[in-house]
Amino acid sequence: MKLYDIPGFPNPLRIRIVLAEKGLGSQIEFVKVDLPAAEHKQPDFLAINPTGTVPVLQIDDGTYISECTAITEYLDNLDGNPVLTGRTPREKGVIHMMQKRAESQLIDAVGIYFHHATPGLGDALRAHKRPEWTDREVWGRQERVRAEAGMRYFNEVLSRQPYVAGDAFSMPDITVWAGLLFAGFAQIPVPDDLTHLHAWKARVDARPSVREPA
Repeated sequence: MKLYDIPGFPNPLRIRIVLAEKGLGSQIEFVKVDLPAAEHKQPDFLAINPTGTVPVLQIDDGTYISECTAITEYLDNLDGNPVLTGRTPREKGVIHMMQKRAESQLIDAVGIYFHHATPGLGDALRAHKRPEWTDREVWGRQERVRAEAGMRYFNEVLSRQPYVAGDAFSMPDITVWAGLLFAGFAQIPVPDDLTHLHAWKARVDARPSVREPA
């Protein structure tokens, strides 16, 4: 298998954590995609993934799978023992519900703020930003508020249970963790009073797969 990504960036890190959790890192050939140079927006890459985003997993039959949730589903189920995406219908339903919230209420909001209300990754990507967003300050303020509201939502969730989807570490924990990492890049701090979120992050930071992702 091949993984098209770039080390250290939030969404690629999500999949590298999955690989470490599943012990699959040695089975992957990593192909670096130069995001600051806008390599992911060029025709060769768009032929692999028309949305122009990383990561993208190429499986052994040549199929390309993009989107972190889909890649995680594939990797987690390869051995018939899904530990990140749920075993029972109830687990799967709750995990995917919280995964959607982790994306829409946190990591996507941070990403929009970072890429469209700040210089982002630099000039090479400027031409690929959404031209209809002319008032960057207004959009940035709205998305930053949404991200901060997402942090407060997950703090409340974690006041009742140890992990985002319940009693066990799963896919949405990885997404919320990556969202907070991205927020740090974007200079959106986690408020000090979100004590449950801070305590959860400390536990996740200590996981071997997070300390040493694939």
